[in-house]
Amino acid sequence: MMLAQLMKDLQDPEMIREAQKMMQDPQFQAQMKKIQESQAFKTSMKKTQDTLKDPEKVKELNAKMEKSVKDGEKELEKLEKLRVEQSAEKSDTKSASGDK
Repeated sequence: MMLAQLMKDLQDPEMIREAQKMMQDPQFQAQMKKIQESQAFKTSMKKTQDTLKDPEKVKELNAKMEKSVKDGEKELEKLEKLRVEQSAEKSDTKSASGDK
């Protein structure tokens, strides 16, 4: 579901503006530089680069990602539907009790 939410957020201009603003922050840049210089990051990047050199692995990863996004989108739709239903129920309860 997180991947689907990320994909959705990447379509939101406000989220993109906020991300750009964050990335321009000198503190954020310093933290990213620190992370990029760490051995764990370098090892992870090397492993990722090696994986991406194998077309079969890339194909497999793409299929997993697409499935994950589709599954996540379904979960997000369910949550949104539930949120709307609960909101409607609260509204109905307030209307029935005379609250506004």
